[in-house]
Amino acid sequence: MTVTHCNNCPRQCAATRRETRGFCNAGDQLEVASIAIHRGEEPPLSGKKGVCNVFFAHCNLQCCYCQNYEISRGSVDTEKVFYHSISEVVNRIQELLPQTENVVGLVSPTHYADSVIPLIEAIHDRGLSPTIVYNTNGYDSVEVLQQLAPYIDIYLPDFKYMDSDLAFRYSSAADYPEKAQLALLEMYSQKGASLPTDENDIAFRGMIVRHLVLPGAVQNSIDCLRWLADNLGTRIHISLMAQFFPPQTVGRLPDELNRRLTKQEYQQVVDEFYRLGFSRGWVQELDSSEQFHPDFSQRQSFQLMEK
Repeated sequence: MTVTHCNNCPRQCAATRRETRGFCNAGDQLEVASIAIHRGEEPPLSGKKGVCNVFFAHCNLQCCYCQNYEISRGSVDTEKVFYHSISEVVNRIQELLPQTENVVGLVSPTHYADSVIPLIEAIHDRGLSPTIVYNTNGYDSVEVLQQLAPYIDIYLPDFKYMDSDLAFRYSSAADYPEKAQLALLEMYSQKGASLPTDENDIAFRGMIVRHLVLPGAVQNSIDCLRWLADNLGTRIHISLMAQFFPPQTVGRLPDELNRRLTKQEYQQVVDEFYRLGFSRGWVQELDSSEQFHPDFSQRQSFQLMEK
């Protein structure tokens, strides 16, 4: 399906993506920066062998603290884009998939949502039947999610902000809380709270909500957890993340983000996680920011850094 006027995400830019570019600056041709085996996802996704992750270039959110800033910002160096068509992407997936847990992760796919269905159909046409994970920042259109429903096995959304001022300051999206809530409710309506797994403990259906705790934003994190508990319930699977580190972005970070998360900050959020009654999911160790650093000049962009 060719984009004529792109409305893939809540920004509703209506850009042609050939004559005009929207917020994400994506063109009318598919751009994928990396397709690599990633072993750092949640255990029911990564298992022992990892996930075949497809990292799309550009992003509809472009958070100022993004660890993937090399490929997520509006202007992406051409030498960091290795794949330009669905056939090239499927060729690489077919090469890597046997080495994984038969899971394909679509990472930051929202602005290329129009390519997701033909991509999955092309994967199936090769005789492959991996579990498809939609790994998104949460700033998604309900209408697009409804179209994707028959094709996505597991949703892996972020829920970044309940504070619209933070959403505007860090991601130029003051309406993020409202739009992400609607998207999460739609994902939940499709998948529910269960996360069934196979005989190897690999999930094949469901939903996992991620939340990254930011320095100086404890109340935002607490408010996100409270909304999830009140609206999706405490039986959903939550991945609470502490892996923030100040990236070496081209632009200057806000002063409050030029440091790591403190033990005291993270503990407040963890305490609220348990107080609310969440019992399904994962709480990252505070030193996680030292372990995963991407290098998108390499085809295998994520390497687990042994400590």
